[in-house]
Amino acid sequence: MKKPLILITNSSNREDPAKGGSRTLHCPHTYGAAIAAAGGVPIMTMEYSAEELSELCDGLLLSGGEDVDPSRYGEEILNDSVTPDPLRDAYEFELTKAFLEKGKPILAICRGFQVLNVVLGGDLWQDIPTQMGYVHFDSRLRHPCFAEEGSVLHSIFGREFRVNSTHHQAVRRPGEGLKVTGRSIEGIIEAYEHETLPIIGTQFHPERLTGAHWDDRTPDFAPWFEHFVQMVVDNSSK
Repeated sequence: MKKPLILITNSSNREDPAKGGSRTLHCPHTYGAAIAAAGGVPIMTMEYSAEELSELCDGLLLSGGEDVDPSRYGEEILNDSVTPDPLRDAYEFELTKAFLEKGKPILAICRGFQVLNVVLGGDLWQDIPTQMGYVHFDSRLRHPCFAEEGSVLHSIFGREFRVNSTHHQAVRRPGEGLKVTGRSIEGIIEAYEHETLPIIGTQFHPERLTGAHWDDRTPDFAPWFEHFVQMVVDNSSK
């Protein structure tokens, strides 16, 4: 059986070629490693051909990275901690809409979790420490996540488990059709899935918690990616 082709969005150095900059695109290997181990074939976007790639590829992984520009949800930049990449926003919003229109599966992680939420009409906390008084930007931190009963997250990992945190923004108001399926102990939204579309997402980084045993309460998230790849396979066979 042909393996599903999974498109992964890439980060950048925020340079704008139109202004004389030398734009460099990159993507942490952990995203591709998690998809490949789950049975998919990972490729990067290169920020071109959004419509064509949405036709070619079977699923989309919206990866982490730069902040979403607050103008995308009707706000001005709150403070110096907010560092958007307008070129990446423009491309990924177009790309996400193309996959949504085709009903193809989407896995959203960190920035991607926020991008998809904004595309669907939701908004964000721009800076958690300033606006909420919490710190979730520490790659060494493992904190409890509480999954909602009946969700995909709960069915795989149970009610409570530990996850990682490297974000200073978060989903505030969920977009249309998104139901919250996981929260931190402070109430920060850590996961969602869509009511009708093949969409799952996390604020935390499951790709960094995949393929190894971490501790008694931080699970191996390989089954999360296996579930997504199976979603893609099932959707392609319709």
